[in-house]
Amino acid sequence: MNEARTIKRSSLKDLIAVFLRIGVTSFGSPTAHIAMMEHEVVRKRGWITEEHFLEMLAATHLVPGPNASELAMHIGYVQAGYPGLIAAGTSFILPSFVATVAVAALYVRYGSLPQTAAIFYILNPLVLAIVINTVWNIGKTSLQGWQSVLIFGLALVASFLGINELIILFGSAILGLLLYHTLTKPPEKVAFSIFSLAPLPLLIPFLQQSANWLQSKVAQLFLYFLRTGAVLFGSALVLFPLIKDDVVTRFGWLSLPQLVDAIAVGQMTPGPVSSAVTFIGYMVAGLPGAIAATIGLFLPSFLIVMALGPLLAHLSKSLIAKAILKGVNAGVVAMLISIVITMGKNALVDVWTALLLAAGLAGMFLLKLEPYWLVLAGIVIGIATALL
Repeated sequence: MNEARTIKRSSLKDLIAVFLRIGVTSFGSPTAHIAMMEHEVVRKRGWITEEHFLEMLAATHLVPGPNASELAMHIGYVQAGYPGLIAAGTSFILPSFVATVAVAALYVRYGSLPQTAAIFYILNPLVLAIVINTVWNIGKTSLQGWQSVLIFGLALVASFLGINELIILFGSAILGLLLYHTLTKPPEKVAFSIFSLAPLPLLIPFLQQSANWLQSKVAQLFLYFLRTGAVLFGSALVLFPLIKDDVVTRFGWLSLPQLVDAIAVGQMTPGPVSSAVTFIGYMVAGLPGAIAATIGLFLPSFLIVMALGPLLAHLSKSLIAKAILKGVNAGVVAMLISIVITMGKNALVDVWTALLLAAGLAGMFLLKLEPYWLVLAGIVIGIATALL
């Protein structure tokens, strides 16, 4: 740990209290969660400097895993070592796990009732507006320069052709390395960089088949989301294009409308949006499935931060890592567009849901509303509609 950049230490008790509070009160996109962390640990408590905070945030973009969750782990690590890492990460994730299990239990029991359907009828178009806004913001940041536009176009075509999402992700990484880094280097460095990535495609069959090792649904959930957490970059919304075909078609765990509902649950519960995997796990195998899916998804992040914590400064300055990230980000935008189309087909069922989407987009783009206002409005209107 680089102690010179840390203003003052905190106890495990303080870390747990702060990140439990953030986990309970933060709704919406990872940007909102990150903003709350910056307010709490930099401005309010002075635990770390703004520069160190931004360095940690940059590192979360360079490695697999949900950004906000990994940022919480990094903060915990610089404050209290590995115990702090575990305490901060677990405290941030736990409230969303509890809330999502509660919602999933109600969904399983009452999901077929007209009252519940009415809530999701209102909520899903508004959540779609949040997702579109997120894709727009990511796209503005990621699609800069002809290289990123080229990678985006190729990834979008590949997505429409039904090519596996992992292949798109690794292909975008390789193109990012080639276009942003190796083409500006001497030939020997180009050859070395390409050779260093050559084994990556060989991992895809292994990753795709890993969830079939055991017959237990709980074991399958754990192994499948362990694989997913190991290749998930950036926003938690990237999760859904990665898992859509597997969850709906390959394993038949959920129907497509249920997966859309899972995305909505991820938005309407506090904490990381990726807690939607808790909902999926519960739908498949009850509470053990929820636990297995959640641990599987977040375990790679804990392990990655444990390994990279001491190397944080070097990673954030790595030109190779940044080049790969630029390629991945461009590919991710294309993959997110596919999930927007899927959500649109299920959420926009009539003129009223189209009007709700328009109202949500106006709120996000014109009024600059935080995502949780749309979620709260959807829940309140949905409950009122169900009761009338």
